[in-house]
Amino acid sequence: MSSPHIKSAAVVAALSALDEGRTPERPVLREAVRSLLAVLAERAPGRSVEVRVPPYGAIQCVPGPRHTRGTPPNVVEMSPETWLRLASGRMGWAEAVTEGRVQVSGIRADLSAHLPL
Repeated sequence: MSSPHIKSAAVVAALSALDEGRTPERPVLREAVRSLLAVLAERAPGRSVEVRVPPYGAIQCVPGPRHTRGTPPNVVEMSPETWLRLASGRMGWAEAVTEGRVQVSGIRADLSAHLPL
């Protein structure tokens, strides 16, 4: 079953702007990022990896050892635009990591099995 977040107006508008080479409006970008982070949290429940998309959101996901204090051992961080491209399948995980668009740390920080959404 498809999540309603994927087809939200904000996600559609933000992806359309990116496809046209424009920067999405800040409120639209924020809502799209948060919506797609919610989908990832639903599809990969857990607390072993922290996914950060500053300044709009961060979630913990992926089954495994739970992190409770300090800096998480498994962190994935990227720009909002990169997150939208990865989540929508417009960019592949390996490509994003190789190009330095995604910063990863930890042995569980590979989200390729969960993307695109």
